[in-house]
Amino acid sequence: MTTTIRTILAEPTGAATPPPGPPPPYDPDHLVSAEAAGEGALRVRVVRDGQVLADSTRPLLVHEDGLPVRYYLPPEDVRLDLLSPSDTRTTCPYKGVAAYWSLPDAPDIAWAYHEPLAAVTLIKDHLCFIGTESDIEPGEALAVN
Repeated sequence: MTTTIRTILAEPTGAATPPPGPPPPYDPDHLVSAEAAGEGALRVRVVRDGQVLADSTRPLLVHEDGLPVRYYLPPEDVRLDLLSPSDTRTTCPYKGVAAYWSLPDAPDIAWAYHEPLAAVTLIKDHLCFIGTESDIEPGEALAVN
């Protein structure tokens, strides 16, 4: 079996400073779904300043209209010892209330849904990072800002 590798160069989400104005209204035609990638079929690594924050062969893929695929990783595959819980909470009308985690120099770098809505119950307690996707293979030098 060939394993596809995705490396995410993690960036702060900016969740603590949401855009001005009310949240977008709920759209019943907006599609969101979650699925398992299949164990071993996809490896997702999350890196920040050369430090591996997560490495998983068990990601969940969330597909949502208007957004790129997001990878949600089991907490066992995330270096939670490097992250601190944040007070930031945001609400998505399609996924629920998100709780955030921070690095000392990167606020709100990851989030998870502890009580996700029905369409995405699979992602419960899995962490997601936002950032630039790279095709760098493990062992290659990483150029991270």
